[in-house]
Amino acid sequence: MTYCVGMVLDKGLVLMSDTRTNSGVDNISVFRKMFHWQVPGERMIAVMTAGNLATTQAVVSQLEERTKEPEDRENTLLNGKTMFSVVTEIGKLLRSTIEQQQKANGDRGKGRFTASIIVAGQISGMEPRLFMIYPEGNFIEASWDTPFFQIGETKYGRPIIIRGYDRDMSFEDATKLLMVSFDSTLKANLSVGLPLDLLVIGKDDFAPTHEHRITHDDSYFSEISAGWGDALRLAFHSLPNYKFDSNS
Repeated sequence: MTYCVGMVLDKGLVLMSDTRTNSGVDNISVFRKMFHWQVPGERMIAVMTAGNLATTQAVVSQLEERTKEPEDRENTLLNGKTMFSVVTEIGKLLRSTIEQQQKANGDRGKGRFTASIIVAGQISGMEPRLFMIYPEGNFIEASWDTPFFQIGETKYGRPIIIRGYDRDMSFEDATKLLMVSFDSTLKANLSVGLPLDLLVIGKDDFAPTHEHRITHDDSYFSEISAGWGDALRLAFHSLPNYKFDSNS
């Protein structure tokens, strides 16, 4: 399983993903699910992936190859004129990859190779943008009504982001909010696990504003995890007590 979140702020974009993949309780591995490419001063594009590992790795590998051989291949990431055109091409690539794998595996492949992708970035002269691509290749764009996207194991961390999000919050507060969301997900679902990858893309920076891998020995994440648990217990005990009807 996977948990990835992309968030839009006034100041730019904040992304976080876990790195755990598993095929049963005794087969757990670490694979990167966040990737980014940049042209200094011109564009910064990042993707996060969830779903079948063979599918997501195939898509990312093809995107990587296109950036390494720009003269021989259609370079969607580096030459797309808008984020919309970049995401359109990534969606087509995802759909065709899934179709090829399903066709190669026949009935055994039906439903096995599904995947979804979050794409975030900015091209010079335009605003930072955030998209979520579905397995069919179609996609939706974030707005101020829907300012963040999640893929993978979304249900445990979503209520925290909904309650804590503010579009004008600082990158530091957004990072703290995502860490709480991820900590809650890690506590509830063993298929999501450390390390976590964090990427902050400041508006008009066209390069990583901040990039960090959160490992098991990360002191700040440990402090957040313990502090959030203590804060929840304190908040719970501060709520009004429920009283049974004495006449019942």
